[in-house]
Amino acid sequence: MSESKRWHQSYAPGVPHYLELEEITLSKALSRSAEKRAGLAAMNYMGREISFSELETLVNRFARALLALGVAPGDKVALVLPNLPQMTIAMYATFRIGAVAVPNNPLYTERELAHQFNDSEAKLVVGLDLLLPRLLSLKEKTGIQKIVTCHINDFLPFPKKQLYPLVKKKMYRKITPQENVFRFTDLLKQYPGIPVEELSSWDEVAAILYTGGTTGVSKGVMLTHANISANVQQFAAWLPGVKEGEKLLAVYPYFHSAGFTAMQNYALWAGLTALIVPRPDPAIVAEMVKQFKPDYLPGVPTIYAGLLVNKDFTSMDLSFIKGYFAGAAPLPVDTYNRLMKLTGKPIIDVYGLTESTPLATASPWKGKIKPGSVGLPLPNTDIKIVDIETGTKELPPGEAGEILIKGPQVMKGYYRNPQETEQVLRDGWLYSGDIGIMDEEGYLSVIDRRKDLIIAGGFNVYPNEIDDVLFAHPGVQEACTVGVPDQYRGETVVSYVVPRSGETLSEEELIRYCKENLAAYKVPRKIYFIDELPKSAIGKILRREMKKKAMESGSH
Repeated sequence: MSESKRWHQSYAPGVPHYLELEEITLSKALSRSAEKRAGLAAMNYMGREISFSELETLVNRFARALLALGVAPGDKVALVLPNLPQMTIAMYATFRIGAVAVPNNPLYTERELAHQFNDSEAKLVVGLDLLLPRLLSLKEKTGIQKIVTCHINDFLPFPKKQLYPLVKKKMYRKITPQENVFRFTDLLKQYPGIPVEELSSWDEVAAILYTGGTTGVSKGVMLTHANISANVQQFAAWLPGVKEGEKLLAVYPYFHSAGFTAMQNYALWAGLTALIVPRPDPAIVAEMVKQFKPDYLPGVPTIYAGLLVNKDFTSMDLSFIKGYFAGAAPLPVDTYNRLMKLTGKPIIDVYGLTESTPLATASPWKGKIKPGSVGLPLPNTDIKIVDIETGTKELPPGEAGEILIKGPQVMKGYYRNPQETEQVLRDGWLYSGDIGIMDEEGYLSVIDRRKDLIIAGGFNVYPNEIDDVLFAHPGVQEACTVGVPDQYRGETVVSYVVPRSGETLSEEELIRYCKENLAAYKVPRKIYFIDELPKSAIGKILRREMKKKAMESGSH
């Protein structure tokens, strides 16, 4: 990719168009950081700091434990943990011995976890001790042979402070000794922290992250050490001026691709201190912002929406924050404007998929930001918009079509699923399934998921556009628009709204408001008021879950 692209003209000063990628795995990079940044805090868990050198020692100890438990290169290690120090230690230990890390959402049901354990062929699981009964049950139904349990209080500072609602005595589970069940802390004590032979290899698979679980059977995305290292290096080049020792609030779960890359791997690469957030709740985030004063505050749109109605947050002196990072779902323009009005600091919107490790575009850091867009392709990344019908015709600037991504961060493929892989990887391009527009300056706007497109009376209706209009109404906290069957129009538009606390809204008022801001065919035919919207573990509104509920309730 040597030719100049139109988005290069819009890059912020100091950001290279192309990178000469350093061929170093993140496990090797951590060992290098342990020497260069020995005393610097790699993470802070509720006030307990773990330095880079201590983290390296802990990774070596657990790597030796995994080897002793029979984990060999290429074996899959399932991780069923919220954001805890043990998650990073176990993941990097897995990388180091040439095994494959398989992060899983700890809130998943037994059925969902069984699918992912079986599909990934995981042999060992590292999980929260509270989940032990579930893990023991899964051991009987899957290829899991050994279980390692972690306590949420293992790394809390002494005396163990109950700083947040998540950390309570009831979170303990007494583990009765039994065969093939081991405590994480016991294993750490058994093995020395001296260097372990580095078996991570650039072109080999490092992790399998599952995607699509909310839309059907989840698929295992194979990410190589090259994918992960390249994406971290791309993001680091995008953020010149970020300094070692600065603090990043690790809001996104590490088991999710955004938390995996931007909160965990990038933070370790850049020498930032990750302030670990075990549960991404706006009230907890506000309390941690107040206590630890992070330099950077990431969040999904619903986290920011929650913070903007949190009096502790909005009344705080937030001058210490240098920037915000949004992703995982489009950031409504109204949320962007309100956050800018409150803080005056840049809000970087990022875009990508698990299949792109996940970062593909980002708003220019200290450059021109266009609210409503997800910025520009990162260095070494190519993006084009093609027609939805054939997926082969490249469209000119300003026309909506499917977003295609090419770059070193694009996955190897779906694990044990060549048919799905062939559908989304064609001629080196990743077909995202997202509909977007790129303007003359190279800024990308994501309109919607292709699968979420509503075709009403022959017109294409993008639910995100309607959500943005509803979000901008002063009485609306959250909104979710879906298409439901309609005998006359084929599909019709229905919106679900969570009112702001203390606000009284009527359906007539909101429909009138929509008519003032939308073409007639886009205006919701019905608006329902509900207490909360279904969300994923990272706080992303689950549109298809809402549509399913709408169909089941017959509310259309």
